[in-house]
Amino acid sequence: MSTFKPYLSAIEAPSLAEVQVLPGLTLLEFGTEWCGHCRAAQPLIAQALATQTQTPWQHFKIEDGPGRALGRHYRVKLWPTLVVLRDGQEVGRLVRPAAVQDVMAALTV
Repeated sequence: MSTFKPYLSAIEAPSLAEVQVLPGLTLLEFGTEWCGHCRAAQPLIAQALATQTQTPWQHFKIEDGPGRALGRHYRVKLWPTLVVLRDGQEVGRLVRPAAVQDVMAALTV
């Protein structure tokens, strides 16, 4: 069974106002389907989130690119960029994870 989850387009992605009122822990993943770094990070991110059984996480994969307001607000320069939020406020960030331990460390907030 595949756990593939596509990136949300600009129309589907939550707005900044919606993100800022999200309760609990949220992972915003900025990237694109065609990005090699993003594809390589998918199993790392999935494995790290699977270990987070004590705390429920919301995970939004948001397609980024020029002029995308949410990505610009979070100053995304490289893909994938993982932004960790607690109650809508940024508490952590990881750019281009290379190991599952890196992702797990970022999720430890």
